[in-house]
Amino acid sequence: MDARLLDILVCPLCKGPLEFDKKAQELICRPDRLAFPVRDGIPIMWADQARKIEAA
Repeated sequence: MDARLLDILVCPLCKGPLEFDKKAQELICRPDRLAFPVRDGIPIMWADQARKIEAA
């Protein structure tokens, strides 16, 4: 994931910052507890494609 792209992208729901999980190839929104997939280097930023993350 390009660092410049990561600086620009925000969560489509809360507009908060995202973290890139390189191993899982996902963009993580901690406040909304959602993981958006990255497929072939392209972030899929649709809420219905996001995976819910369990609270730790």
